[in-house]
Amino acid sequence: MKITVNGNGLEVQEDIKHIKGLIDFLGLEDKPLIVEHNQQILQKEAHEKAVLESGDKVEIVHFVGGG
Repeated sequence: MKITVNGNGLEVQEDIKHIKGLIDFLGLEDKPLIVEHNQQILQKEAHEKAVLESGDKVEIVHFVGGG
């Protein structure tokens, strides 16, 4: 399935069906982040329910600490 993540095309396996699966696939599961799915900001609780489909656009912003 082809989706767009942060403006870049990404081919993901068909078994990644929800935003939560995408976050895990990208290795961001333990990071504080904000996810926008098809121009809608999702609450963290919605990540497991938001269904991914071919052609979807996802923006993920994660925060990096440092000094």
